[in-house]
Amino acid sequence: MKQDVERATEALRTLFPETPLQLNEHLSARYGAQVYLKREDLSPVRSYKIRGAFNFFRKIISGEGKQDSFVCASAGNHAQGFAFVCRHFGVKGTVFMPVTTPQQKIDKTRTFGGDSVEIRLFGDFFDQCYRAAQEHARDTGAVMVPPFDDPDVIEGQATVAAEIAAQLGDIRPDLVVLPVGGGGLAAGVTGYLSDMVPKEGFVFCEPEGAPSLRRSLEAGEVITLEQVDNFVDGAAVGRIGDLNFAALRTFDAGQAMLLSENAICVTIIDMLNVEGVVLEPAGALSVTALEALGRERLQGKTVVAVVSGGNFDFERLPDVKERAMRHRGLKKYFILRMAQRPGALRDFLNLLGPDDDISRFEYLKKSARNFGSILIGIETKSPQNFVALKEAFDGAGLRYQDITDNEVLANLII
Repeated sequence: MKQDVERATEALRTLFPETPLQLNEHLSARYGAQVYLKREDLSPVRSYKIRGAFNFFRKIISGEGKQDSFVCASAGNHAQGFAFVCRHFGVKGTVFMPVTTPQQKIDKTRTFGGDSVEIRLFGDFFDQCYRAAQEHARDTGAVMVPPFDDPDVIEGQATVAAEIAAQLGDIRPDLVVLPVGGGGLAAGVTGYLSDMVPKEGFVFCEPEGAPSLRRSLEAGEVITLEQVDNFVDGAAVGRIGDLNFAALRTFDAGQAMLLSENAICVTIIDMLNVEGVVLEPAGALSVTALEALGRERLQGKTVVAVVSGGNFDFERLPDVKERAMRHRGLKKYFILRMAQRPGALRDFLNLLGPDDDISRFEYLKKSARNFGSILIGIETKSPQNFVALKEAFDGAGLRYQDITDNEVLANLII
């Protein structure tokens, strides 16, 4: 396997140079460790997906029988890697994307592919456009390029590990932290680094809303999730690849960490503000895992975290900032029952501390002559300020409900 991966790595150099493995001083100081980031966000398409796509195309094109028509289904990084590689090899490709795909991603895919790629928008959800791509492949004879569950794709993603090993030289990492969606990257990297990193040294990270690897490891077989939270779109996979699970099934379920979507938002904001690094939610998974592991476990260790992608749509930034503040305990939402009398609002405002700021205020329903329901959002500088604020609410006899962590209610009215 290693020789095949090294040949794939050498072939990949015709497309782009190796991505950097950077010692990150900020994270190293925070955790008392040597933290290296493998910057896949600096590939030509700002994600590692180009590797698997390139290797798949390379094997098909060099094989017997000329293939010049390819198809894929994707709303993100796989589509962009596919398009880039189609143009590189001078072959025709068709990309099926959901109608709901953000225009930014459609435009980037078109830019990377140029005249080599046709984009077709189909269906509201990925599963619908994936079936359409499969039908297109059957009808036209085009080769379907899978996003992760394929040996050549896994081999291509393993080139990340080949570069890491060469870049580290004589250094041996204690921990390698890998984001997981369909599992192609994790399967490839763990296979290549198996003689360099102890088995317990691999840490896998998934969003809480898409724990396909964790649930499958717990069950001892591939599990299809009934529901997936698409916020971390680059890793929101309902079923890990069969080949990928076969490569990962001997790992302990506890090695697959589940990270909250709001915690991932904290990482995105921190890395942008402190390091000037733009990460998409899936690309922030491995750095978020460092915070979850904590300084006590990381101190004194050499850690490699694979940053898998940086295709972030800045139209999402307000939502990301909102989620980050809620996770840090710096923003809360309340429903209040406020008396309908002169001076009631002034009395309420006097309960606020010097660092408390009202970010939202609206009447929800005037359900009685004497009282009205109010939705209020409050931002502050320290989570402890909300302890004092609730004590002030209680002391004033104010009836209220904290709905910040009530996902159903918050999604309906916030």
